[in-house]
Order: sequence, then structure tokens, then C-alpha cells
Amino acid sequence: MCLKLVKSYDINIYTLLARDILKLKYPETITPALPKAKLLSSKEISSPIYWAKLKKKIFSKKTDLNSLARKYKSDESIGYYTYIKSKASRNVEQYFPMPHRKLLSKLPKSRQAILYAIARQESRFIPGSVSSSYALGMMQIMPFLVKHLAKERKEKIDYDDMFNPRTSLIYANEHMNYLTKWIQHPLFISYAYNAGIGFTKRMLRAKKLFTTNKGYEPYLSIERLNNSQANKYGKYVLANYIIYMNKLGVPIRLIDGLSTLHIPSKTDKFRK
Repeated sequence: MCLKLVKSYDINIYTLLARDILKLKYPETITPALPKAKLLSSKEISSPIYWAKLKKKIFSKKTDLNSLARKYKSDESIGYYTYIKSKASRNVEQYFPMPHRKLLSKLPKSRQAILYAIARQESRFIPGSVSSSYALGMMQIMPFLVKHLAKERKEKIDYDDMFNPRTSLIYANEHMNYLTKWIQHPLFISYAYNAGIGFTKRMLRAKKLFTTNKGYEPYLSIERLNNSQANKYGKYVLANYIIYMNKLGVPIRLIDGLSTLHIPSKTDKFRK
């Protein structure tokens, strides 16, 4: 089974685990360094309407995706570029962009990694993303949370401001400041970001999953999570986090991180 998993192009906790068990390097991923050419206006970069029109082109059978990607080969439109290139390769090529380095490099590497991991899963770094539940921008922040964070920051903000990727990252980082007061492990942080900190608190205190009971097994605990959306989301964010931490020069392994999920002193402040 491990040999089959390491041949997969998909990067997830199980393909990474297989490489841990076999003591192999993690798979090669692409973090393109693109020129700073201005190919789009700021309105186009941050427009949900522009993104909706572009998606129609991307999913049209008539479109030459590699040719289309070249139109977005710029640092400021890296989300568009890597999304299209990924589709062109039928997801064989795994892109892990690292935009806005000047802004994020001021943060601890673990914070950089979780923000990148979430952005990749939420929007593939597309600034104009809007979800079916109206989560906004690259970091997919819900309007009610935008309003709360703006109040905490003593700022007046329009919801459209969330389509500015820098603003989206700043607000996501503000929210992360709150989440990490209670949760330290990236898997649990991802649950809280996706399903809410209340859900995460109840899940951890239920003592049915990530507990110290004899026979604790992390993968069974993860798969038994009673929220299919948060379950899938958390697994991919965690895999993204591991890749990004390694890209940032922190050589961590997935198997080590999963071995601490049942130890509250290393993961959260909700359990004793």
C-alpha cells in the first residue's frame, strides 16, 4: 500500500505518511518565482466577476491552458497562473505558491506556513474568490468575521476590501492571533478556521476522538470526525502545512506531528 501511495500525484496526509514510513523525501512541488510584471490592473486581480469569467475559459475544452497561463505569468497574478498550470497538467504538477513574502516574512515560520496552507486550500490564492456561503477573498473570511475583526482593529472596512490579498492576509492573521491563544496544532487550527472554534472546543472536550485512552490511533480519530467538510479540509491543510514548513526551512515530518494529537499540553488549551 505504501508503495502505491508514494506513486500518487496527490499530496495528502496519507501520501506523506507513506513517505515517512518508507523514509523517503517528500515529493517535489513547484513554487514558481515569477517576474513582477504588471499584466493586470488591480481591479482585475481582485474582481470576483473577472475570476468568474476566467473560470469559464479555464473549463472550456477549446482553451489552450498553457497559452492562457502565460498571460498571468506575473508575481501579482500568481494565483491565476498556478491554478491554470495545475489544471493544464491535470493536477500532476503540484503548485505551492508563496506570494506576499515581504508581508509574511515578518511572521514566525509556523504562522507563515499555516496561512499559506489555508490560502492554498481555501482559494488556491485567487483574490476574487467567493464561496457558496459568501466567504470572501483569498483567505475566505465570512462577512460576520470581517465585521468583528474590523471592530477589534478599530477600522472601517468594506467587504470588497477582502478581495485585496494583502488585506485578506492581514485579517486572517488577526483571526489566527485569536485561534492560537487556544489551539497550537495546525490540524486543530484548521478545524477551527473552517468549522469554528466552538465546534473545535466541543470536539476536543467530547473525549471520543483525540484522547489518551489505550489504543489511541491518530488516523482513526481523524476519520471519525463528525463533520465531513472539516474532516477533508483539515487533512489537506495539514498536508499543505507540512510542505510549506519544509519549504520555509523547517524539516518537520507528518508522522511526528500526528503523534501528539492526544497530548493537550502540545496541542490545545481546551483539554486538561
